Amino acid sequence: MEKEILEHGFTFNRRRFLSTMSLGVGSLALGSLLMPDLFSGSEEEAITAGIPHFAPKAKRVIYLFQNGAPSQQELFDYKPKLREMNGKEIPPSVRGNQRLTGMTADQKKLPLVGSFVDFKQYGNSRAWISDLLPYTSRIVDDICIIKTLYTEAINHDPALTFIQTGAQQGNRPSMGSWLSYGLGSENKNLPAFTVLLSRGIGNGQGVYSKLWSNGFLDSVHQGVQFSKGEDPVLYLRDPDGMDRKARREMLDNISELNEMSYKQMGDPEITTKIKQYEMAYRMQLAVPEVMDLSKEPDSIVKLYGPDCLVPGTFAANCLLARKLSESGVRFVQLYHQGWDQHGNLPFEIAKQAKDVDQASAALVTDLKNRGLLDETLVIWGGEFGRTSYTQGELTKDNYGRDHHPRCFSIWMAGGGIKPGIVYGETDEFGYNIASKPVHVHDFQATILNQMGLNHERLTFRYQGRRFRLTDVSGKVVKDIIS
Repeated sequence: MEKEILEHGFTFNRRRFLSTMSLGVGSLALGSLLMPDLFSGSEEEAITAGIPHFAPKAKRVIYLFQNGAPSQQELFDYKPKLREMNGKEIPPSVRGNQRLTGMTADQKKLPLVGSFVDFKQYGNSRAWISDLLPYTSRIVDDICIIKTLYTEAINHDPALTFIQTGAQQGNRPSMGSWLSYGLGSENKNLPAFTVLLSRGIGNGQGVYSKLWSNGFLDSVHQGVQFSKGEDPVLYLRDPDGMDRKARREMLDNISELNEMSYKQMGDPEITTKIKQYEMAYRMQLAVPEVMDLSKEPDSIVKLYGPDCLVPGTFAANCLLARKLSESGVRFVQLYHQGWDQHGNLPFEIAKQAKDVDQASAALVTDLKNRGLLDETLVIWGGEFGRTSYTQGELTKDNYGRDHHPRCFSIWMAGGGIKPGIVYGETDEFGYNIASKPVHVHDFQATILNQMGLNHERLTFRYQGRRFRLTDVSGKVVKDIIS
């Protein structure tokens, strides 16, 4: 059968030429030049065994990404000075020579604007929390608020790509892919990395599949998007007329053909296809069960809010994230769009905050009640911050804020992160970092650290160099680790 397939089914290409032709020492030499690690065990082989570098404090990550960049001045970074100087020009000594976007670079004036919303102090840390986040205020002793995250990127796409993949350009593995590559999956019936999308009322920046791409890693590490509706994973359901036994026989035959192809071609993507077919077969039973929210008790619905039973909402995705994480999914990535408030900020951010506040707090509480928070790292935040001055005209009831990469706020909970603390401070204008800066690569290094991975050792050789999530920088923020 193998001979027949070779005669009728394969294209003779360069990869097959190098892997099958008997060229003796010449072919070995050429292969070693093209792929230096071809004939020796590499560091990557040890990494893919799924063994952490050291004892992890977290087993899983749930990342509640707020796409579009929430304004820290309206949520976590209380700045009464902005109210005092409302409408006055930002001092040159504060602004310095920092880069502005094309949306405000030509503004003749950059008037400061104080937040329309009030703040109060909560918890043992006496953290300032906006009145827009009443549910988050209740979990303030369970979270670590970082006020001094910063990035280089000033526009959405590169900033979003940077915080998710460690680089501003595309074709790099996302954080979830790196964790899948480094640690593998805890559940053979579900992917190690899943993605859930939701949309709020505000101006929504797009999210693209490159954000959960495997990049140059094996494609088995790519994020799997779960959608609302009857088919949460596209093309997973059997076609009409095919039962499970027929599907099993078909996959066995395809696997046999792929294995023969791999012996001839040597292409590792062929073995990846075999794994993906098998995963899809197992997911046919596992996915409907984990996506079914109808059996959740009334207490859980009350905790997350009634929207948790509406497919595709942020609340429903938070509840699904808990179920997926509880089932052993290594990295659950949520994207909630609508935080890009260049104008009409008071109205839009109030709606956005209401969309996410209860469910975000509920997720932390739910995990804690189940004894899962200690081993689950929960992250909440966007790609950069917002300016202390207004974009466009400042009126009594309306204003907007432009992009500001210099400082922004996020929070983290569980997974060995110190609860009930506020880390870092910005200046009295909320424009510059006053103490304890945290670069995006530091943030990424800390996440990997909590999962038992040394960010400098989690590497992959590609195109002649070793790549990693944190590129050539990053340090673990040890002060926030319990």
